[in-house]
Amino acid sequence: MAISCPAWTSDQELIALARRELYSAVLGDILDSLGRTHQFLPPQIQPLRDNFIVCGRAMPVLEADDGGGEGPGRANERLDGPFGLMLRALDDLRSDEVYVCTGASPNYALWGELMSMCARNRGAAGAVVDGWSRDTRGILAIDFPCFSFGRYAQDQRPRGKVIDFRCTIQIGAVQVRPGDLIFGDIDGVLVIPREIETEVVRAAWEKAHGEKRVFNAIKDGMGAQEAWEKFGIL
Repeated sequence: MAISCPAWTSDQELIALARRELYSAVLGDILDSLGRTHQFLPPQIQPLRDNFIVCGRAMPVLEADDGGGEGPGRANERLDGPFGLMLRALDDLRSDEVYVCTGASPNYALWGELMSMCARNRGAAGAVVDGWSRDTRGILAIDFPCFSFGRYAQDQRPRGKVIDFRCTIQIGAVQVRPGDLIFGDIDGVLVIPREIETEVVRAAWEKAHGEKRVFNAIKDGMGAQEAWEKFGIL
């Protein structure tokens, strides 16, 4: 007998359900089945710790290389201060949001320990950066979900600035808009467009539970072809 996905009545319930019962592979499979075949961020974006899971609403951040120094005197006054708009972006984070940053060259870190503490204090769900992170021991010590290229300590302050946030960004082939659902685990990070998230999460939940039945059948000796013919899942 088929089991239906539990209903949710809030973002908090949706995010808790996804974190508890879903994983990137099954969500990606459902997105593929809907013709959304380019929703995974580049594979070099990985969790700093294997058991990190990130799930929440995207708060996109646009970074740019900038060696022009700090003001006063910049034509764009927003670039006068250190880090551009980064401090404002951190302070603007809301509960269950994910700081998602791109735009910089891969020559310096886009995330660190103090940023993690600022984000955690605002209830953020995690950080996903299209580049490096640093202060690894500190991030791991506070158990803040960070996904990045890996560990590299070179600082962004003399090299780059945040130039916008809560804007649409592009990472690889994936468009990330404010409020899109972000999910990441040990196998990668993907973006679920908000307008199809209910369909995707329900179908992924049902497929995940179906995969458990297939696993048990194969464990008991069923062949791959027979399992496919019976369940349509592999």
